[in-house]
Amino acid sequence: MVDNPRTGFVFHPAYLKHDPGVAMIGWPPRPYPYDDQDPHVESPRRVSRIKELVDKSGLAQHLLEVSPYPAEIPDIERYHTADYIRRVLEISVVQGGGDAGEAALMGEGSFEIALLAAGGAMAAVDATLQGRTRNIYALLRPPGHHAVADKGMGFCIFNNVAVAAKHAKAVHNVDRILIVDWDVHHGNGTQAAFYSDPSVVFISLHQEGLYPFDSGTVEETGEGPGEGFTVNLPLPAGTGDMGYATAFEQIVVPIARQHQPDLLMVSSGLDPSRSDPMGRMVVSADGFRRMTRLMLQAAEELCGGRLVMVHEGGYSESYAPYCGLAVIEELSGVKSAIEDPAAESVAGLRPSREVSLDTERALQEVREAQSRFWKL
Repeated sequence: MVDNPRTGFVFHPAYLKHDPGVAMIGWPPRPYPYDDQDPHVESPRRVSRIKELVDKSGLAQHLLEVSPYPAEIPDIERYHTADYIRRVLEISVVQGGGDAGEAALMGEGSFEIALLAAGGAMAAVDATLQGRTRNIYALLRPPGHHAVADKGMGFCIFNNVAVAAKHAKAVHNVDRILIVDWDVHHGNGTQAAFYSDPSVVFISLHQEGLYPFDSGTVEETGEGPGEGFTVNLPLPAGTGDMGYATAFEQIVVPIARQHQPDLLMVSSGLDPSRSDPMGRMVVSADGFRRMTRLMLQAAEELCGGRLVMVHEGGYSESYAPYCGLAVIEELSGVKSAIEDPAAESVAGLRPSREVSLDTERALQEVREAQSRFWKL
């Protein structure tokens, strides 16, 4: 372990034991008719392979290992209802598995693992705000950003980022927080958690109309005292590296500078990657590296480098781990010897080199919708 590492890392083997069952198709979801069932797309390998690359690359020795702890019920109740928490407990412990809402499938023991995931995000916040680490990546499972107060959604049981942000405010007296969600799906649950809260700016970059189907439009800007503090960037399929970089440079970073957060958090979904089965955004590992760099620079400029990244989606078991490695390398400032095997092929794609007209139009629509609230 290096002296005084600036980057922390949260992981626990229990995250790999969450079992959402077999692959599903259609809506409502139902099993495929095959005798040899495929595993659910929210597979342990999408997390274990990132950990494997971190270890094999030698990057782990440059990171501060931060142990997660199980969130307590009062921690979860800062966002989720008591009735919902009891329902999740019953599904996991009494029924031995089931759906906690909308495609939020659980197995036996998932309740405890979901508590540990939320607690892992809280531990990441603790380590950063206590000065033990400058920035941190929490490699958690199950993901959280779709879960709303009274039900799970889209593979998510408890909303890890929302619980951790509320923990930062309640326990560490953090005033202003910026949450950036670059998962390919709209972070509807996190949006709902802070929709009327002017102390938290929530920015979601997502593929337009993907999931939830009617969520994440530019017209959703917050309500009451929180009006203007929700920013949605619904982007067209194929946006790619340059489109995302432009969105960050023209919209995300300028809003961050105007909000002046005390803590910057990122819901780090890797499903915008080039070969993800759940999205079509064609972002490369280098594209994730660049987004991370922009968030690092914003954190250094605005809040003493305090940046907490919490893992969300990312379902390409072969390629998303390289994107995760690139993010953690950029956080730590350490480049490993493991290279992106698709770097050359991705570099030749148009979305890696230029911003499409469709993406330009989408960003202009966001600027117009947000012009009442921010100088963009």
